Amino acid sequence: MKIVNTTIELQTKGEFDFIDLTDKVKAFIKESQIKNGLVNIQTLHTTAVLIINENEPLLLEDFKRHLENLSPKTLKYNHDDFKKRTVNLCADECINGHSHCKAILLSVNVSLNLIKGEIQFGQWQRILLVELDRTRKRKIQIQILGE
Repeated sequence: MKIVNTTIELQTKGEFDFIDLTDKVKAFIKESQIKNGLVNIQTLHTTAVLIINENEPLLLEDFKRHLENLSPKTLKYNHDDFKKRTVNLCADECINGHSHCKAILLSVNVSLNLIKGEIQFGQWQRILLVELDRTRKRKIQIQILGE
């Protein structure tokens, strides 16, 4: 069995930026020369997630509205009260409790089957990074296990 990995670094544009990673993942698979196995894609962040879905503009707008309705910015989040909160604070800490609450509904990774050098996708499936917070630098790791 062979195991290879890489890290992709990118800059998001802000909340609800949907970035299609599919072509980058496919290029890494081709470079790896692994034909059969699993590919795992993982974000290294708590306010950015990965999904498998269609990259269709009207559907992405529906996703944005749905996620905002689930955890609106207008609610009060304890995470955002810097008078009470004493852990995991950074110098540039932002108000983002809503982003974390959205993130728990989704996943930080996706694992996909690799057969004959190809990801096994349904007809419209794509790998999408979803930014749930402000514009940020993000790291995505890809690991392939197989032969």
